Amino acid sequence: MNMEVKIPVVGESISEVTIANILKKDGEFVNLDEVICELESDKATFELNSPQAGIVRWKAAQGDAIAIGATVCEIDFNKDALPPKPEEILINTNTGAEAATAAVGKIIEIKIPPVGESITEVTIANWTKKAGDLVNAGEMLCEIESDKATFELEAEASGYLEILTEKGTTVSIGTCIARIATTSDSAAASPANNAAPAINSASTEKVAHSSSGAVTPLAARILAEKGIDPSAITGSGEGGKVTKDDALKASQPKPTSAPSSATPSIETTKGQRIVRREKLSSLRKTVARRLVAVKNETAMLTTFNEVDMKPIMDLRNKYKDKFKEKHQVGLGFMSFFTKAVCVALSEFPAVNAMIDGDEIIYNDFADISVAVSAPKGLVVPVIRNAEKMDFAEIEKEIVRLAGKARDNKLSMEEMTGGTFTITNGGVFGSMMSTPIINAPQSAILGMHNIVERAVVVNGEIVVRPIMYVALSYDHRIIDGRESVGFLVRVKQLLEDPLRLLLDV
Repeated sequence: MNMEVKIPVVGESISEVTIANILKKDGEFVNLDEVICELESDKATFELNSPQAGIVRWKAAQGDAIAIGATVCEIDFNKDALPPKPEEILINTNTGAEAATAAVGKIIEIKIPPVGESITEVTIANWTKKAGDLVNAGEMLCEIESDKATFELEAEASGYLEILTEKGTTVSIGTCIARIATTSDSAAASPANNAAPAINSASTEKVAHSSSGAVTPLAARILAEKGIDPSAITGSGEGGKVTKDDALKASQPKPTSAPSSATPSIETTKGQRIVRREKLSSLRKTVARRLVAVKNETAMLTTFNEVDMKPIMDLRNKYKDKFKEKHQVGLGFMSFFTKAVCVALSEFPAVNAMIDGDEIIYNDFADISVAVSAPKGLVVPVIRNAEKMDFAEIEKEIVRLAGKARDNKLSMEEMTGGTFTITNGGVFGSMMSTPIINAPQSAILGMHNIVERAVVVNGEIVVRPIMYVALSYDHRIIDGRESVGFLVRVKQLLEDPLRLLLDV
């Protein structure tokens, strides 16, 4: 009996999704609940599972935009159709010995799990394992990316991996993107003793090696993008394996010649003009849409002021060593700004509020969003209940969130629900800017670089480290008096940091 597989409802206001990656080929046997494709919306990537075992017959192609409720394929139940036989799974050793037959147990489908409310699809950002690899239970298989965060997908069992969806494919939640043929013996071989086996394939890919050992697929991809030879890298992983962190830290200039196995590029000559096109990621498309919406739907204004940073800098220079010795974290500027903002928000509640239809929502807590530049774009993790934290707690939370952002491991919970945002363009050298509000919030504070300037203090011209600060706000809810008063209060607290300690 043929059964139609339709695109499920994946989130409010989402009317269509894109088939990011087809994991099962047309005419291939699939098991019940096995992931057959990945679907991608502007918010997330999802897996689509097979409703029954049988032969898949595709009605759409990879990359097609499909409306919710539309049929993407049919599953043809055929009692004569059997899953891959154990003898079809071959193991190729590093030494190039003869392929051995592996005893195979059941077939486990790897599906895209729910990753957050309203997220109906995700994109397969990267496969960390190759097709045919022997993987262990709990080992990371791939990275999936939504418009808000990047997540890791782990193996549910040990066995040989069959990849059904290609990198860069957008799939729906619940879609089967890979299968694992479990081995009869639970002891999976280590990377040092086994190379990547091939599933239903007569050939296997070569495994990259460093000067000290193997290279993980994710690290190999990162090094390839940087143009760095893996053999020049000493890995920090087990047995000298080059890990993702090793690849991210590598900074060797990209060589001029491309690997022979890479796609040939057009030979460049002096003066040649090259145009390169890249598809917008789901994250970038969502950010672009939301920023335009903020400009169109809010009455956004920006007010400026300047802060004499000398008192804070003197305080940091005096106590930073003792602070780090006691709390095992550095004392930075962000903790001062976060504390100052929390105090000012309590005095000007409209700045901490937001509009919801015909109502204004006031918050008696301060969940401070901190803009962080991550490898895949700008993300804004949230410091929960920052008003209750001391300086050390704020600094530790900032370090934790920034580290997860750099590794693309922020969860949905860590990126939603902020009431006010702080962004620091000064780390990139910005002198002044008009930051855009992080909707549905009503205001955002922009920090900038610190420059020594001549200012008048007590009738005398002196040189002081000055920072310009900017507050962008929604004039529909925040009046000029409140916006200016808020920024002046922040200035007072920063120029006299003892006020933060004494709560005055």
